[in-house]
Amino acid sequence: MSTPAAAQASILPELAVRHGRAAVEFYKTAFGAVEVYRVGGTDAHEAVVSQLSIGTASFWVHDESPANGIFSPEGLGGCTVRILLVVEDPDSALARAVAAGAREISQVAEEHGWRLGRIVDPFGHHWEIGAPLVPWPPRGGTPA
Repeated sequence: MSTPAAAQASILPELAVRHGRAAVEFYKTAFGAVEVYRVGGTDAHEAVVSQLSIGTASFWVHDESPANGIFSPEGLGGCTVRILLVVEDPDSALARAVAAGAREISQVAEEHGWRLGRIVDPFGHHWEIGAPLVPWPPRGGTPA
């Protein structure tokens, strides 16, 4: 049963990166992200904290801060989270990301009721880019 607090909840990923200003520009170019808020990211204050949106989805990008226990995939030597970007045309979206500098992990193909492809962005974050091929979540599935 849903509670009022749960009905109002949202999750906004925060991506720690090295070279935050470059990362913001990459996400704008690769995914058509729009910057809605920024702190820093200037010559006087190089570290950036930026909120970006893609359609109705939102996420944050900020420079890593090892002193505060916040590391980028480059700092860790790997990534602990994969992000799913749901779009209408995953083929075009994946091609755009690769053209902007992402590395393709797998081509867009049909799997598990989705059309999905995978990339790693230049800052080490893993993305699945896809669209469901059936109404999602499917009816009759097993509840979590």
